[in-house]
Amino acid sequence: MTENRQLRLGMVGGGPGSFIGPVHRMGALLDGRFTLAAGAFSRTPEKCREQGVRWGVDPERSYVSWEDMITGERMRPDGIDALAIVTPNYMHYPVAHAALRAGLPVICDKPVTTTLEEAEQLRALVRESGVPFAITYTYAGYAMIREARARIAAGALGAIRKIVVEYWQGWLATSVETENLQAQWRTDPNQAGAGGCIGDIGTHAFHLAEYVTGLRVKALCADLPRVVPGRTLDDDCSVLLRFQDDQPGLLAASQVATGERNGLRLRVYGETGGLEWCHEHPDRLRLLWPDAREEILYQGGIGLSDAARRGTRLPAGHPEGFIEAFATLYQDFADVISAGTCPDTNGFLPCIEDGVRSMHFIEAAIKSHATRSWHILEDCLP
Repeated sequence: MTENRQLRLGMVGGGPGSFIGPVHRMGALLDGRFTLAAGAFSRTPEKCREQGVRWGVDPERSYVSWEDMITGERMRPDGIDALAIVTPNYMHYPVAHAALRAGLPVICDKPVTTTLEEAEQLRALVRESGVPFAITYTYAGYAMIREARARIAAGALGAIRKIVVEYWQGWLATSVETENLQAQWRTDPNQAGAGGCIGDIGTHAFHLAEYVTGLRVKALCADLPRVVPGRTLDDDCSVLLRFQDDQPGLLAASQVATGERNGLRLRVYGETGGLEWCHEHPDRLRLLWPDAREEILYQGGIGLSDAARRGTRLPAGHPEGFIEAFATLYQDFADVISAGTCPDTNGFLPCIEDGVRSMHFIEAAIKSHATRSWHILEDCLP
């Protein structure tokens, strides 16, 4: 258990040009629970120092490599309390493995690793060590997603009958990987892993469907095309789902949906009602009733659950979004570290089990696409 102070965070990745590194930093610092104390921001020493200076990190704690950072910080009386991994996917496993071995709590961007075998090895290490491990499935941090989860758990929709989740992007609609650094590594199997669209945004959609409903996917049938000529990895996916109690579902995601920005949408239908959440209007939760009534719940409004209120920082009508969702996950992570518990104490923070589930999802989808058949998700742990 740590004393009542800001937790010292180290970061691997997030150098100049990074998208997700600055997002993690802003989220971690927003509620004052963390301070960014050290980093191995880039494999290029000059870029690492540049980012450290920009972010106010002591030059002595901008390290040439992540190995040097873990070793160096362990020797300091004011060493880091946790490590954030914001690198391309292929670096997640070695950094997380070393950090856990050093007793450092880890918060890692998704997907957790590039292979299922690596994910299961990390899970075994987390279970053995008891060191906290969190994954930033961002949308689990939205207040109205937590409200949707609470209402479904309370039986507001009755027995669930149908789940539909969509995620539309258009930024890879042309061969931008020739000039866009983010596109280069996300379309490279050596850096991204075996899944393209299915791993990058399909896993977000998959996690969201299970997270909100509390139901697990038991089987799927997937089509993972490569739409843009020359792509090695899928850039589009359509997946039929079958949940644990035989509920049908559909997951559709694309990064070649021309003109789309970040169109994530979840719909859940039960015996007595339905709900809808859309990322482009994240402060709203739409409830549907059999008598044709609609209700719109707004973030910050009266009568919402404790879970939703915890993820809300401003009065109703004041927009909160992506950075705040990260901040909520980091707030949960700080609670876990301070309590000295593993995994999450409140049941809301995505952890290693979610990461392994998503890797099973990717593997099952790839196998299903190859065989043109339904495939069972083998990871059915409670």
